[in-house]
Amino acid sequence: MAETTPDTASPTSPATPATSATEPGAARPAEPVDDLVSTEHELKTGRRTLRYTATTGRVVLREEAVEDGVFVGHRATAEVSMTSYVLDQGGVSEEERVRRPVTFAFNGGPGSSSVWLHLGLLGPRRVLMGDAGDLLPPPYGLADNAETLLAESDLVFIDPVSTGYSRAVEGRKAAPFHGYEGDIDSVAELIRLWTTRHRRWLSPKLLAGESYGTLRAAALAERLQSRHSLYVNGLVLISSVLDLGSIDFENQRNDRAHALYLPTYAAIAAYHGRLGRTSVRKAVAAAEAYVDDYRTVLARGNRLSAKERAAAVKRLASLTGLTEEYVDRADLRIEHWRFFGELLRDRGLTVGRIDGRFTGPAASGIAEHMDADPSMDALFGPYAAGLNHYLRVELGYENDLAYEQISRAVHPWSFKEFEGRPIDVTPLLERAMRANPHLKVHVAYGYLDGATPHHAAEDVLAHLRIPEKRRADIEHVYYEAGHMMYVHEPTRVQQSKDVAAFVRRACGTGRR
Repeated sequence: MAETTPDTASPTSPATPATSATEPGAARPAEPVDDLVSTEHELKTGRRTLRYTATTGRVVLREEAVEDGVFVGHRATAEVSMTSYVLDQGGVSEEERVRRPVTFAFNGGPGSSSVWLHLGLLGPRRVLMGDAGDLLPPPYGLADNAETLLAESDLVFIDPVSTGYSRAVEGRKAAPFHGYEGDIDSVAELIRLWTTRHRRWLSPKLLAGESYGTLRAAALAERLQSRHSLYVNGLVLISSVLDLGSIDFENQRNDRAHALYLPTYAAIAAYHGRLGRTSVRKAVAAAEAYVDDYRTVLARGNRLSAKERAAAVKRLASLTGLTEEYVDRADLRIEHWRFFGELLRDRGLTVGRIDGRFTGPAASGIAEHMDADPSMDALFGPYAAGLNHYLRVELGYENDLAYEQISRAVHPWSFKEFEGRPIDVTPLLERAMRANPHLKVHVAYGYLDGATPHHAAEDVLAHLRIPEKRRADIEHVYYEAGHMMYVHEPTRVQQSKDVAAFVRRACGTGRR
C-alpha cells in the first residue's frame, strides 16, 4: 500500500456557499467539501496481478437553486459515502482506458449500506465469517478476494443518504432522501458526478443492486436515461424484488404472496430434512408444479368442498414440512414470519429469513413467530468488524461517525409517488429496455432466500411487457443459498464467475 493521499478538491466542484435551515442571524454551517482519500494496492488473482487505486470517503451533492426565477447557486444537500476501485492499466491509450467497464453497486433495505456486496462478493477484499453451522468467533477477519469483479470492471460502491457515512449536510433535513424519489435522484446524481469527473462517459456501465437495490437499479436505469441521457449496458439484480406486491402479506385479502412463497418454503423444509430424503431442487420443482393449483384453491375461498380442502391441506403439509393441523388452522395461508418460527419449533429453533440455512434458538416455544432473524444475527458482527477496520486501517479514511450498516433513520420510507397504485417499477424497466435495445439483465436467485423469494421474482419478470426477442436479454441464475447467497462459499465462487461472464457479455469486453 502506498502513502495515503487526500483527494478533497475537484475542478468541477462548485464553490457557492450553502444555505442553511438555521434562524436568521445564526452562524452558517461550514461549506462541506469532498473528503476522499486514495491509496494504491495490488492483488494476485490466478496468474494476474491487479494493480488498482482505491478511493473512499464522502462526495458532496449539490442542487441548482433558483429563487423567483433567478439562479442563486449550487446548494449542498448531502455528503454521500462511497468507495471506488479503478484498475491501473499500465500506460494504455485514453481510448483503451475508457473501454473498460465500470459497475456502480449498492444494497437495498431501504436503509442498507453497500457493505454486503462490497465485502461479500464484488470488492477486492472480503469478510471471513464462516457459514451456517460453522461460524467463526469474533473478531473475524478479512482476506483478499481473488474472485473480485475488479478483474473485469472498475467498481463504485454507494451508500445512500443516512446509510454508511452518508448524511444530509448540516442545516438540511434528511427526510427528502428517505423515500423512493429522493433516493433515486441522489444515487443518480452521484453516478453522474463520478462518471463526469473520471471522464467515463464513453465507458460501458452497469448497475448492480441487491434486494431493494434491485428496485432501485431498475428505476435508476430509466432515470439515468430520461434525466441525464446516460445509458447503461447491464443490470445485475441479486435477490430481485421489482414489485413489492408480489411479497406483500400485509394485505390480508392478497393471496398472491402465499402462493409465490411456496417453493421457498419447500426449499427450506428440504434443507432441514423436513421432507425426508428430498433434495432442495426436487422440493422446489414439486412446489412450483403445485403453485397454479394452489392459487386456484386460495381463490375459491369457502367454495371449496370439504374433500377439496382436506386434499389441499395434505398437499401443502407435504410440500412445506408443516403439520396438517397447522396448515388447516392457518386457513391454507402460510405467512412467512410464522413459517420461520414454526418449521423447527419442535427442536426449539427458528429459521433464518434472509438465509433459510441458518437457525437459532427460539426465544419462546409458544411465540407466534421468531423474535429475531438468526441469519442476520450471524452477518452483522463480521461485516461491521471488517468494514470499520478496512476503511480506517487499510484505506486510510478516518471518520468518527458510526458506519450505519442498516439504518433505522430512513423510516418511515416514503412511497408517496405510488399513492393509490402498486409499488412496482417493472414499467420503468420495460421503458429502459425499449429505449435501449442493448440493455441486458442478469438475475440471481437464492432458493433459500426467505426475504425475496425466487418464484415471486420469476413471476414478476415473466409479466414484463417487452418484445419477445428481448426476453433473451434477461438471464436467470439459481443457487442453493439465501438472500446474500455469497455467504455460502461454493456459491460465492460460482456467482463471481457468473457475474464476471455477464459483464463481458453485456459490455462486449474480454479480460483487460
